[in-house]
Amino acid sequence: MVINTVLSVMAYNYPSQNLSVYLSDDGGSDLTFYALLEASRFSKHWLPFCRKFRLEPRSPAAYLSTNHELHDSNPLMAQEWLSMKALYEDMRNRIESTTRMGRISEEIRKEHKGFREWNSASTRHDHHSIVQILIDGGDPKAVDSEGQPLPTLVYLSREKRPQYHHNFKAGSMNALIRVSSKISNGSIILNVDCDMYSNNSESVRDSLCFLMDDEKGHEFAFVQFPQCYYNLTRNDLYGTCFRVINEVGLDSNGGPCYIGSGCFHRRDALCGMKYNKECQKEWRRENEKMGRESASVLEESCKVLASCSYEENTQWGKEMGLKYDCAVEDIITGFSIKCRGWKSIYFNPERKGFLGVAPTTLLQSLLQHKRWSEGHLQFFLSSHCPLFHGYKKVPLKLQLSYSVYNLWALFCLAMLYYVAVPSLCLLGGISLFPEIWSLWVLPFAYVFIAKHAYSLGEFLWFDGTIQGWWNDQRIWMFRRTTAYFFAFLDTTLRILGFAETTFAVTAKVCDEDVSQRYEQEVMEFGSPSPLLTILATLAMVNLFSFAAFVKRVIVDIQIKAVESLALQFILCGLLVFINLPVYQGLFFRKDKGAMPASLTYKSVFLALLACSIAMY
Repeated sequence: MVINTVLSVMAYNYPSQNLSVYLSDDGGSDLTFYALLEASRFSKHWLPFCRKFRLEPRSPAAYLSTNHELHDSNPLMAQEWLSMKALYEDMRNRIESTTRMGRISEEIRKEHKGFREWNSASTRHDHHSIVQILIDGGDPKAVDSEGQPLPTLVYLSREKRPQYHHNFKAGSMNALIRVSSKISNGSIILNVDCDMYSNNSESVRDSLCFLMDDEKGHEFAFVQFPQCYYNLTRNDLYGTCFRVINEVGLDSNGGPCYIGSGCFHRRDALCGMKYNKECQKEWRRENEKMGRESASVLEESCKVLASCSYEENTQWGKEMGLKYDCAVEDIITGFSIKCRGWKSIYFNPERKGFLGVAPTTLLQSLLQHKRWSEGHLQFFLSSHCPLFHGYKKVPLKLQLSYSVYNLWALFCLAMLYYVAVPSLCLLGGISLFPEIWSLWVLPFAYVFIAKHAYSLGEFLWFDGTIQGWWNDQRIWMFRRTTAYFFAFLDTTLRILGFAETTFAVTAKVCDEDVSQRYEQEVMEFGSPSPLLTILATLAMVNLFSFAAFVKRVIVDIQIKAVESLALQFILCGLLVFINLPVYQGLFFRKDKGAMPASLTYKSVFLALLACSIAMY
């Protein structure tokens, strides 16, 4: 996955001598370095192949997974496709076989001096800085199979020591910014997560059209592409794609936020420069420093820039680079850039700029949103709160736009109330809404129908499906009752001093049977988790309440209860219907993706306990 990301960026339709690609390996793994070394060799064949046939996409895994019969009309292309496929498979097999061994053989270690940087004492949490220039773009000998120059390719693993806080992704990005300023010092920085790849070879040129525009270009700090995914199901089972947000865009409220990947930054703005009308200047020639020092000298001098102690008593992580001490370092950094007077551009071309991997299990999706919503609430409660820090610096509508996301975690309170309280009151015969024939029902009906009709129409307008919209409604309810609730709880505990900030990376690798169920749009539960316990308990509370009310009306013939409790009964029925996949996972499915038996017993017990308290 990482290697395909690197190769897709190296193959941009842009002069190779002006491109420099850096891989930040925070784990400091010699296996990752070996994979990058293999990719550097493969690039000598892959880049000419992409140029010759103008391929899209330029990720080898994505392009070579297509059927070669599509190229039968062009015998030359078909022949070269087969040859390139064989080269890629050979490279992949070598990398996978070495990865399965879990170590680098002595034979491979002799292939490159960079392997000397690793020793038996090195671990992912305790190692020195490693900087290796695998392809020196300033070297006349660094050419592909057709004699054309190759982009500079650099491996970086910043120093990590147990006694130093490494500041997660933000710290890694800041080390990259410093090292790249020494080696190539390009005026524009693109950052892409390694679970994504470039899907459009024109993305660089498109972004430069904004940033180098004669009239407005100097105002923009970054160009943000939407976050899209190549493995989404037809009906987007877990609502991963923010379909309406992606299609409508964010420019109208003052520009998009920086979302951590697929973003072209102006280096000066990212490093803390304030916007002013005099900031127009000539663009520096990229790679201008490569000719001054040799690759070996640069490697040694850059190790200092990636050391743990370099940032001490500096503004890095405060006024320079990405912000520290926040789980959504990208969002808070983008907002701070705008508070310094810069603007941003949202660009959503017909051919998506970048494609990533969407979570394939429910728990992965919920944990991802827990981290996001916790970070957003942390942002809102910090000194960088949009409503205060952005006062008179950015438009009010932009402050409010950020605040909507910042308050995601607090939405759990209202959702938990509407999911649990009306159903429990239904059991106890307590009416919370007007009677069904009362005129006071009309406002409730209008809000409910108008809101969902507009939402459905908007979703369908942007090529969604009715089933996709229903999945979207379901997953937002799941997020608000589980992920956002735990985000709110953890943030509260952190403020009170009972917890510390953590950074949980969303797992994207899954077993084949999990992938198969995901493609069939069968919801994956699998592992026990407190999030799934709450989800299953709430589903059972609504099922018990619904069944008890039906029994009361049909068996006990309490018809009068229908008039006063009709709205609660309808709401409870909708909640039962939306939770059908949960009931299937609890009682009817026998595959590994079903709810664990222990979780089923626990949720039934907790639901019965809650219902008993409500009734008595």
